[in-house]
Amino acid sequence: MQITDLSQEQKITPFFRLGFRPFFLLGASFSVVSLLIWALFLSGKLSVNLYGGGLFWHTHEMVFGFVCAIVVGFLLTAVQNWTGQRGLYGRPLVFLIALWLLGRVVMLFPSLFGSQLSALIDIAFLPAAAFYLAKPILKVKQNRNLFFVPLLALFTLANILMHLSVNESDISSLQSSAYISVMLVTLLMSIMAGRVTPMFTANGTQTDKVAPIPLLEKTITGCLLALVLSYFIHPIIEISNSIKAVLFLIAGITQMWRWLRWKPWITLNVPLLWSLHSALFFIWFGLIVLGIGHLNTNLPLNHIWHLLTIGGMGGLILAMISRVTLGHTGRPLQPPKVMSFAFVLILLAAVIRVFGPWFMPENYSTFINISVICWLAAYGIFIIKYGPMLLKPREDGRPG
Repeated sequence: MQITDLSQEQKITPFFRLGFRPFFLLGASFSVVSLLIWALFLSGKLSVNLYGGGLFWHTHEMVFGFVCAIVVGFLLTAVQNWTGQRGLYGRPLVFLIALWLLGRVVMLFPSLFGSQLSALIDIAFLPAAAFYLAKPILKVKQNRNLFFVPLLALFTLANILMHLSVNESDISSLQSSAYISVMLVTLLMSIMAGRVTPMFTANGTQTDKVAPIPLLEKTITGCLLALVLSYFIHPIIEISNSIKAVLFLIAGITQMWRWLRWKPWITLNVPLLWSLHSALFFIWFGLIVLGIGHLNTNLPLNHIWHLLTIGGMGGLILAMISRVTLGHTGRPLQPPKVMSFAFVLILLAAVIRVFGPWFMPENYSTFINISVICWLAAYGIFIIKYGPMLLKPREDGRPG
């Protein structure tokens, strides 16, 4: 569909022609910078007054700095396909990027504007993104995809709760708001995976598309939503660990069932597919282990959560941005060969981060550093190989 004048398109700097370009590149780059800062901070080699302290800053920035940048870039690009309306570009896109970048600066240097103004700047990004996302959806009355707007509103609420927990010095509230954020990302990943994985798998392997089971999809989404709500209401009503365990286990087992129905073993020769399916493995495996961990208090939940955050989120994001970038820059869906190494590295980062400190806590710092190096290398490869694609016009000369 020709949705814009090509002569006008050529007047726009390629980097600002669609949301995926700046947010994929800047988001990936920020993940490298932020993890490098975190590793240096943990080792005592870097002394900096991070907003909320080191743990808050690391947790907050990996979700609301890195993940949300990628999510917004993806949604602002996908909405063009959903609605046939021009995606965000040009000056409005530059404004949104600047708002996100300013949020990262004030979280790193809170003394610039003070904690309250820094919090407001950071919080403003997602509502602004939701506004730009809602406009084309409402214009064509496409209610099916309007769901993502209130989801961004929930992310905003979770972000507000994280900032409130810092100002009130409430560790319990900080932990709950961090879990809300991770479960919201997991919910979003699950919904998007349910939409695109069967199609991607069928197209990439030349096999029949696996039809969804409505009850299975509703069960998965319902359990994840219930977990999100359980952490939201935690300050008012404390949900028992046994109830959370049941929800985690049902969510994980149903995700596993869906994953097996998609036949991940037929994707082993297609890097853009096996990387996607391996990340989805970490999601259902992580949910199941978290369920067991809520029943057995001897298990280290602080390590187990990284199955979702590194293996699930980090892996899925790397797989998706590698594919989306190729498709939306007019290139064949054949990633550079070195990306297979990057996909393996991000999975190794998850395994090392979780099971290293779990079984050998005396070498905690060593395992953290190795995991960080794996992430830096994986996303560094993406930045080097895909950066030029994101900065240049489409190969086929089309808009976007």
